[in-house]
Amino acid sequence: MKRLVGKCALITGAARGIGLAFAEAYIKEGARVAIADIDIERARRSVSDLGPAAIAVEMDVTQQVSIDRAISQVVDTFGQIDILINNAAIFTAGPIVDIDRADYQRVFEINFSGTLFTLQAVARHMIDQGIKGSIINMASQAGRRGESLVAVYCATKAAVISLTQSAGLNLIQHGINVNAISPGVVDGEHWDGVDAFFAKHEGKVLGQKKQEVGDAVPYGRMGQAQDLTGMAIFLASDEAEYIVAQTYNVDGGQWTS
Repeated sequence: MKRLVGKCALITGAARGIGLAFAEAYIKEGARVAIADIDIERARRSVSDLGPAAIAVEMDVTQQVSIDRAISQVVDTFGQIDILINNAAIFTAGPIVDIDRADYQRVFEINFSGTLFTLQAVARHMIDQGIKGSIINMASQAGRRGESLVAVYCATKAAVISLTQSAGLNLIQHGINVNAISPGVVDGEHWDGVDAFFAKHEGKVLGQKKQEVGDAVPYGRMGQAQDLTGMAIFLASDEAEYIVAQTYNVDGGQWTS
């Protein structure tokens, strides 16, 4: 049986990568999906491959007017939002002595503030409409611990885990389940930049860091976006109704808790 029939989902940062994999999986489970992204042209191209169950909406999670406009567009099209996945995020890294204030503010604006205020806006919609909805935040194993060269990104993802706990405890009184997924290292086009960064700061050759982190995963390889879709489907389904304020590791065994 399809588990998300009749549900409408909004996924941020979904024009590519993990967000797009979630959209594809949700549509297969019977949901209608709004692919929200700041890159609206890429979002539209992605939607063209997904068929009539998907729409593209432009959203800049650092701008409240953009968040509100996108939500209104989704509600106008689908009638309501039953599921939110807060997936939009960026990566940054550098030694502590090189952290730039503007870069720090940008990463927190997208990774944490964007998550918080998108969650807030969708929760208000759910409460107003009496929707027993599901909100899924994207955390990271980087939020479980500090990393020498990744202080700011780690801090944003730790904040997402904390927000998930607080929002989950607060919103369950309205029948809204808030949980999070914590991936480990997930392969994708972003890894070219990540690998180049570590090549520069750790004196490695290109490709070496990626090989090392993949080899270190107990499962035996880096994750793929599709490895995360099962948890995303489960947390949005009726089967997860009694799960509140949790962050689930989907990381091939990199972190145990």
